[in-house]
Amino acid sequence: MAFQENAMSTDRTIERRSIDWIPDAERHGKPISLGGIWFVGNVNLTAMATGVTAFSLGAGLFWTVVAAVFGIAFGTFFMAFHSAQGPHLGLPQLVQSRAQFGFRGAAITVWIAALINYVAYNTSDALLSGAAMAKLTGIPSSIGYLIAAAIASVVALYGYAWIHKINAWLTAPLIAVMMLITAACLMSPNVSAAAWRPTAFQMAPFMTVFVIMAGFQIAWSPYVSDYSRYLPASTPVRQTFNWTFWPCAASGLWVLGIGVVVGSVAPSADPIEALSLATGSLGPIVSWICVAGLLVGLMSCMVLNQYGGSMSMISILDSFRPITPSRRIRVLTLAVMFLIVWLASQFIGIERFNAFYANAIVFLTYLFIPWTAVNLVDYFCVRRGQYSIREIFRPDGMYGRWGWRGTTAYAAGLLAMTPFMVTAPYVGFLARDLGSVDFSILVGLPVSAVVYLVLARTLDLDAERRVVAAEGFVSRLADNAHATT
Repeated sequence: MAFQENAMSTDRTIERRSIDWIPDAERHGKPISLGGIWFVGNVNLTAMATGVTAFSLGAGLFWTVVAAVFGIAFGTFFMAFHSAQGPHLGLPQLVQSRAQFGFRGAAITVWIAALINYVAYNTSDALLSGAAMAKLTGIPSSIGYLIAAAIASVVALYGYAWIHKINAWLTAPLIAVMMLITAACLMSPNVSAAAWRPTAFQMAPFMTVFVIMAGFQIAWSPYVSDYSRYLPASTPVRQTFNWTFWPCAASGLWVLGIGVVVGSVAPSADPIEALSLATGSLGPIVSWICVAGLLVGLMSCMVLNQYGGSMSMISILDSFRPITPSRRIRVLTLAVMFLIVWLASQFIGIERFNAFYANAIVFLTYLFIPWTAVNLVDYFCVRRGQYSIREIFRPDGMYGRWGWRGTTAYAAGLLAMTPFMVTAPYVGFLARDLGSVDFSILVGLPVSAVVYLVLARTLDLDAERRVVAAEGFVSRLADNAHATT
C-alpha cells in the first residue's frame, strides 16, 4: 500500500481509512473519549463468562476474586501502554509491528495470531449473543447470532467515529445495568456470606485464574491503539494511558468479578443461564433487563472485534500485495470475518462453550505475551517512539521484509513459556513438577524483553533517527511521553 501523506477526502459517516497513516489534518478528539470505549468494552456477556470460567477452576470464591484482581491489573497495565502508541504514530497497532518483525514477518508472526484472536473471541461472542437472543426472544440461537453480527458489522463499517460515539452513549446505561446485576447478586439467596470465607489456598488454580484474567485484558493489546490513532499527535502518553487503564481495569474488575459470583451460583450452567439464575431474585423482568443489557454490551464488543479483524486481514493482504484503502475492501473483509465466525460457532455450539472458551483464552494469552514484550520494549526503550512512517509502508525499507530480532525474541519467549504452560491438552514438564502451577507468562514476558534488548544493540539507531528527522512526521517520544497535562 502506498504511503499517503495528504489527507483523503473524508465522509462524515463511513470511515475510509483502514491501515494507512492518519495525517495531522484528520486528527481530532480528546483522550477522555477512550474512557467510554474501554469501560464498555468489558461490560458484556463474554467478560462475565470469563469470570464464570475462572470460578470453575476450583480456587474458591475468595481466592478466585483475589487472583482476578491481580490478573486484571497486570494485563491492563501492558494493554494501556500499547494504547499510548496510537496518537503518537497515527497507525493501527499491528502495522507498527513491522518495525520489530519486518514487513512480511509481522504478517506471519503477529497478524495471523491476531486474526486467530479476533476469530476466537468473536466466536465466543457469537455463541453467547445467539444464546442470549434465544433466551430473550425465543428465536433460534443461530438466527440471533446473525442479527447481532449484522448490526456489529454495520457499525464496524461506519468505523472509528461511530464506535466512539456509540460507546459514549452506552456508558451510563451499562453502568445502571451493572448496578442492577450487582444488587441482584448481593440479594440472591444462592450467594451466602459463607461462600466468601477463604478456603485453603491452592497455587495451581490461583495462577490459572491469574493467567486467564491477565490474558483477557492483554487480548485487547493487538488493537487497542486502533481506537486512539486519530487523537492529536501531541496527546500526552500519561493521559492516553490513564483513560485506557482505569476505565478498562474498573469495568474488568466489576464484570469479571460478578462473573465469578455468578459462576458460584450455577457452576455447571452456561453463562446465560447462570446470569438468569443469579439475577432471578429480583424477578423475571429484572433478569431479562440484565441479560439484555450485557447483550448490548456484547454487540459493542463484537464491533471492536469485527473492526480490528478487518484491519488485520487487510494488513496481511497488504504485506504480500499492495492494497489501497477503500470501502470495498473493508466490506469484503468484514463479510469474510462474519462468515468465518458463523461457521466456527455452528461447529462448536453453546453446549461446548465453556471448554472452548477456557482453552482459547489461555492459548491466546501465550501467543501475545512475547509480542507485547517485544513491541513495548522497542517502542519505549529502544527506538523511543521514533519510527519512519514511510519506511513502515515500504517492503524493502529500512525495517526489512523479515525482522529477525523481533522474531527471535518472540520465539525465545514462547519457548521459555512452553515448559510452564498448563492447558487441557498439554501441561509443560516443569509445570507438572510444580504441581500444575502456570508461571508461563511471568517467564515469557521478561525473556522476550531481555532477548530483544540484547539483539537491538545491533541496530543502527542513529541512522534510523536521521531518516525519521528528515521525514518530519513523528516527533521524539520524549516530547510528549512524560507530559503531565
